[in-house]
Amino acid sequence: MYLIVGLGNPGLTYKKSRHNAGFMAMDILCQKTGIKIKQKGFSALYGEGNIAGERVVLFKPQTYMNLSGNAVEQAMHYYKLPPENLIVIYDDIDLQLGTLRIREHGSAGTHNGMRSIIQCVHSENFPRIRIGVGQDKTLVLRDFVLKKPSKEEFKLLDVAFECAADAAILAVGGKLSEAQAKYNHK
Repeated sequence: MYLIVGLGNPGLTYKKSRHNAGFMAMDILCQKTGIKIKQKGFSALYGEGNIAGERVVLFKPQTYMNLSGNAVEQAMHYYKLPPENLIVIYDDIDLQLGTLRIREHGSAGTHNGMRSIIQCVHSENFPRIRIGVGQDKTLVLRDFVLKKPSKEEFKLLDVAFECAADAAILAVGGKLSEAQAKYNHK
């Protein structure tokens, strides 16, 4: 069984912001798999189903980004999952807009949501799919990630969300290295 987490902030204010890239990729994953995220629990919205013959829980924490680990920890404890069966999809300002980086494990980098998850699950050993949202050094970081991308930027991001969903499907099917080979490029 896998827990696939898309990171973002709840509420209409943040709905289409860069920081909600994980939520938007999760919406595409739901469309591709037919899994509906309608249940409430674990301080999150979630849905259960199957991908590539594996049972999965698609998960959107509702704790706000910086406390995402609390929700993830609750679900992992309930389902008795090891860290390796966690896949996290999230935004990354250090990547060019619309690019992906898929890793088997690693640090949180500058991402507070990932820092929270790593702290709560006591491990960095889980796959992650990072979606590049770029950055604008003329803006304060918080303002930039909470800002909505332009229509032109969304064209690139929509492709990235689609690829991130496909990469998650490959990862669940035991093909993480294939996902890396296919999507880890500029």
